[in-house]
Amino acid sequence: MTGLGKLTNSKTATMQIRTDLTPAALHPGLNRVFELAAVKVRMLDNCWDPARGTPVFTVDGRYTTRGWTEWTQGFVYGSAILTFDATGDRELLELGRKRTLERMAPHVTHTGVHDHGFNNLSTYGNLRRLMREGRIPHNEWELNFYTLAIQASGAVQAARWSATHAAADPVGLARTAGASALGYVYSFNGPHSLFVDAMRTIRVMGVAWQLGHTLMVEGDKSANLLQRSVLHGLATNQYIVFHGDSAHTYDSRGSTCHEAVFNRNDGHFRCRSTQQGYSPFTTWARGLAWAMCGFAEELEFFQTIPDATFEAGVGLRKVDVVKAYEQAAIDTCDHYIENCSALDGITYWDDGAPGLARMGDWRSRPADPFNEFEPVDSTAGAIGAQGLIRLGNYMGGERGNCYRQAGLTIAARLCEEPYLATNLEHQGLLLHSIYHRPNGWDHVPRGRTVPSGESSMWGDYHLLELAVLIQRMAANSPYLTFYDT
Repeated sequence: MTGLGKLTNSKTATMQIRTDLTPAALHPGLNRVFELAAVKVRMLDNCWDPARGTPVFTVDGRYTTRGWTEWTQGFVYGSAILTFDATGDRELLELGRKRTLERMAPHVTHTGVHDHGFNNLSTYGNLRRLMREGRIPHNEWELNFYTLAIQASGAVQAARWSATHAAADPVGLARTAGASALGYVYSFNGPHSLFVDAMRTIRVMGVAWQLGHTLMVEGDKSANLLQRSVLHGLATNQYIVFHGDSAHTYDSRGSTCHEAVFNRNDGHFRCRSTQQGYSPFTTWARGLAWAMCGFAEELEFFQTIPDATFEAGVGLRKVDVVKAYEQAAIDTCDHYIENCSALDGITYWDDGAPGLARMGDWRSRPADPFNEFEPVDSTAGAIGAQGLIRLGNYMGGERGNCYRQAGLTIAARLCEEPYLATNLEHQGLLLHSIYHRPNGWDHVPRGRTVPSGESSMWGDYHLLELAVLIQRMAANSPYLTFYDT
């Protein structure tokens, strides 16, 4: 791999990275996660009325919905499928299969969101993977059903496309692999809007391409799905991720904004913005985690594609794209460890949240989800830990081992109280999740001043996905990927 920038190590990191952990050492905590999930997945399915919409987050330990965009339903049924993956509980497999068939089809053809990778790879993608692994009895028509759903989803997602201009300066050209033009899958806000979240959803386009699909557009022209996925990542690297090399006052290496805004009259980038963070120039922790995980798993995917095939489809040299994605993955992972994380690897919801100034040297001690000033967001840890582990596995050697151990450190913390929801009356699995702090959507318990003690569907799902990844690493089982290997 290419050597890029500074690599985090324990001497510079604020996070206390545990070097004693191995995937196998996490077995007790992982098993507890799976045991609780088996109970809570059934509990939610038994009590939830689909007429209410989709479960999003809990209030007083009970799942409720929140209309904004339908991006969490795949996590509901994906959690059942992942729990089967970990435990072999076939009742949960059948639950996941049945609900996917009954309720997920609208998400395959949903033209109004950037969330296809969330909804459809969590369900159709996981089911297809398990069948290819031999965990589900092979049925050609069922496999074709899952394949077609992913192909259609990837194409629909790629059709939500805005073109934008390439960088003109040498540094920007390197960050965008010398592309002569860029583009992005635009958010539900509209064609002017690029979200950092989409860095983890665009993988559905890569899988659809791998399965031989394309997007047909006007004039019977074909749009290459891998190319659009790559250009989206390069645009994210250029306009969402800071790299510490610009004259911008608030350029902190590896920090991310939530949203990049473009002038749709001429396609030019205009400014950074945020919906769920504190400001465009502080780092919303979950947004950072989406970038960490998204770039790292795309690097793993790129390793499976021959250079000539990659370059023929994308129109850029693979080595240049890989270098840009490595820079993004390393810088964002470093920022998490050095700037966002408390001592135990858990983050508050935004590294510039104003209440942090009232908490003294908060990075020098474990995160406190019950403090009076700013909420913790454990879901950033669940997502970011997977990115750290994947980047570490990708890099290998001493450099990679630091990231891998950082990811295991976070995972170990999340698999215990106060983050693991051991109360069987609570419908969630991962506690201390934050959805939309600026809008005040998150529940504040009676007698407290900030949200705490609640769960979310993306948090529960990503804790399970992280746990399955580590479980498979410990057992030397097939490595968990979103693509075919």
